[in-house]
This record gives sequence, structure tokens and C-alpha cells, in this order.
Amino acid sequence: MLALLIAAKALLVLYGLTATILFLCQRRILFRPDRTTPDLTRAGVPGARTMIVTTPDGLALLAWHLPPARESDPVVLYLHGNAGHIGHRAFRLEQYHRLGWGALLLEYRGYGSNPGRPSEAGLTTDARAGLAALLAMGIAPSRIVLYGESLGSGLAARLATEQPVRAVLLESPYTSITDIARSRYPFLPVGWLLLDRFDSLRVIGNARAPVLVMHGARDRIVPVAMGRAVFAAAPDPKELWIAPHAGHIDLVEAGAMEAAANFVTRVSHAG
Repeated sequence: MLALLIAAKALLVLYGLTATILFLCQRRILFRPDRTTPDLTRAGVPGARTMIVTTPDGLALLAWHLPPARESDPVVLYLHGNAGHIGHRAFRLEQYHRLGWGALLLEYRGYGSNPGRPSEAGLTTDARAGLAALLAMGIAPSRIVLYGESLGSGLAARLATEQPVRAVLLESPYTSITDIARSRYPFLPVGWLLLDRFDSLRVIGNARAPVLVMHGARDRIVPVAMGRAVFAAAPDPKELWIAPHAGHIDLVEAGAMEAAANFVTRVSHAG
């Protein structure tokens, strides 16, 4: 009996220690920045330039800006995933250039060479500052496309509730970080412990623009069921595009940009 009591206490201590470590390290787990400076020359896109986006709380954030081919063409506010920096997405700049679209690839606080530390509140502030920068350039909201990749899909979903835009493109969206954490740590009360929740499912129903959800059927990081749930909760008009053989990081190779371009064209003509 004494041995069982000792074992139970040891397990309780181990459980508490594990929960404490995960609580203290959760932002290091969620946010995986590359803190080196992104190199725009590697993109090889003529006309692209670096610029600074200033946030309301005083941070100067690096961003890459590509003007559109024509004043009537869409301009993308691109919000990337949780790892790396915009330099790892340089190929997307070339794709937007090929379409004739403009783009602002915003780098978050704590990513690249940017100051600050990432958090849900901080990245939301950054995304809003990126949108404000496009509006300050004179880009009409009806030309702006919000493109959120993975973690960035939660930011795009939130911005879509605050500003009418041409379209919202969600690549590998999740219902919430809380749901992902519960699936990975089912033994922990993540609802109590989680600091950054990114509750896309709660906000997407208030989106003020057409929504395209793009997901890989073989995604093992964000299950395709989450993408389907986000799509179901989104208001009309909306479309769901599933790549049957794609996972989490190969949607572009599976045709996601073509699907996105076709969707933006259709909703533009419908409008």
C-alpha cells in the first residue's frame, strides 16, 4: 500500500512538472521563428522592395512589397505560418508577380530581424498594421486579398471580420490552436493553460468577404477535418478546395495558387 502511495505521488509530481514545463515553453513550441534577416534578392522578382511597417505599439517591422502590374489588380496581404520567416516564402512573391498581383509579405515581431516577441495579441497587431499599410498606400479594400498560411490563417480570419476585402484565402486552416493542443496533449487541461488560442472557428462566421479554404487531405499537422469545419462555419460565398494527395507544406505544388487565382477571379466577376 505504501509503495502504491509513493508511486501515485511520484506520478503526480511528474504530471505537475510536465504541465509546468509545457506551460512555460508553450510559446517556444508554437512560434518557431528564424531570426536571421530575410534576403529579398533571393526572390529574384523585379520591382519588389523592402519596407518598414510600423505597429501601433511602436515596432518597426520588415516587410516585402511588390506593386501590382495594373492599378486594378489584386494586392495580397500574406500572413505566413509559425516557422521560419518570409525569406522561406520568397517563391510566393514570384507567383504573385506572375499573376500580375501586388503583395505585402509581412514579417511578424520576433521573426527575421524584427524586434519584439511573438504572441497572439502581438501578431494580430502586426497583421492589422500590415493591412493599414496597404490602405495608407491608397489600395482600395475591394482590391485587397487576405492570404493566411497555417498559423497565419487565424490572423486572416480575424482581419476578415474587421474590414471588407475582395477575398480571404485560408491555406491549411485550423479551428483553433486550443483544439490542436488538445489533440497533441490530451492528458493536459490545455483550456486552462493555453496563452494563445487563435480561435478561427469562432470568428470566421463574421467574415466580410468571400472565403476559400484550401487543405491537403493528408495533412498530419492540421487535420483536413479542421479545414472542413472552418469552411462549414464560414458565410457564403465560400468554396472548399481539397488536394487529395497533399499534406501540410506542399499545397502550392498541388495547385493551391491556381485554385486561389481562379477563386479571386470568380468572386471579382461576381462582384
